[in-house]
Amino acid sequence: MSAAVGIIRRIGRFVISAVEHAGGIALFAAEGLSNLVRPPYYLRVFGKAFFDTGFLSLPVVALTALFSGGVIALQSWTGFSQYHAQSAIANIVVLSVTRELGPVLAGLMVAGRVGAAMAAEIGTMRVTDQIDALTTLRTNPMKYLVTPRLVAGMVALPLLVVVADILGVAGGFTVAVVKLGFSPTSYITSTINSLKAEDVTVGLVKAGVFGFLIALMGCYYGYKSRGGAQGVGASTTSAVVSASILLLAFDYLLTDLFFAQ
Repeated sequence: MSAAVGIIRRIGRFVISAVEHAGGIALFAAEGLSNLVRPPYYLRVFGKAFFDTGFLSLPVVALTALFSGGVIALQSWTGFSQYHAQSAIANIVVLSVTRELGPVLAGLMVAGRVGAAMAAEIGTMRVTDQIDALTTLRTNPMKYLVTPRLVAGMVALPLLVVVADILGVAGGFTVAVVKLGFSPTSYITSTINSLKAEDVTVGLVKAGVFGFLIALMGCYYGYKSRGGAQGVGASTTSAVVSASILLLAFDYLLTDLFFAQ
C-alpha cells in the first residue's frame, strides 16, 4: 500500500511540475509578444536575429531539402513500381515536401542551429549578469532580447520553407529524370497539376508556428539559465530537445486541424 502511495505521489509531483513549467513558458511567451504593441522597437536586434535565423541557416536547410526530395522519389519508385503506379511519384513528392517535409525538416535544422545559439547567447548574458545590467540601464530585457528573436523566427522560417519546398521538389525531379528515366515535361506537368495553394499555405503556417516555438525555447531556456558554464550547456540542450519535441507535436496538431476533414 505504501509503495502504491509513493508512486502516486511521484506521479503527482511530476504532473504538478510539468504544469508549472508549461505555465511558465506560456507566461514568458505572452510577455514577449505583448511587447510588440509597445515601443521602443529594437530593429537592429531584429535584423541580426533575422540574418542569423534566415540567411545563415539557408545552406543546411537547402541541402536537407534537396536530398530529402531525392530520397522521397527513390522510395516512392521502390514501392509504387510493384503496383505499376510510378506516375504518382511526382504527386507524392510535391505533396510530401510542401505539406510536411519542408516545414518539419527546416524546423528541425533551425532548432539544432539557431535554438542552441539563442540559448547559449542569452544564457551567457544571464550567468555573467549582463541581463541584470540591462535592467539597471532601464532597458527591458524581454523587449530587447526576446521579442525581436520571436518575431525573427516567425518571419524567417516561412521564407526558409519556401526555399526548402522549391529545392525539395527539384531534388525529386532530378532523381526522377536522371536516375528513374521520367520525361521532364510529364513530370513537371504532374507536379503542377498536383500542387495546390492550400498545401503551400498550410506548410507556411506551420513554418511560422515552428519558428516561434524554436525562438521561444531558445530564449526561455537561455533566460532561465543558472549555474555558470555548466548551466548554459544544460540550457542549450534543453532548448534544442524541447523545441524539437514541440515542433513534432504541433506538426501533428496542425495537420489534424487542417487535413483531418
